[in-house]
Amino acid sequence: MKEKYTLIIEKDEDGWFTSEVVELPGCHTQAKSMDQLLERTKEAIKGYAV
Repeated sequence: MKEKYTLIIEKDEDGWFTSEVVELPGCHTQAKSMDQLLERTKEAIKGYAV
C-alpha cells in the first residue's frame, strides 16, 4: 500500500474536522480534534484495503 496520501481537511461550522483521502474514493472520516482526526484517517486508510 502507498506510504503517502493527499488529504483534504476542513473544519465545519459546528467545529468538526473532516478529512478526505484524495487517492482513495469514499475514504473519509471526521473528529472533534485534529489529533483524533489524523488517527481516524490512518484507521480509515487501513480499513479501505480490507
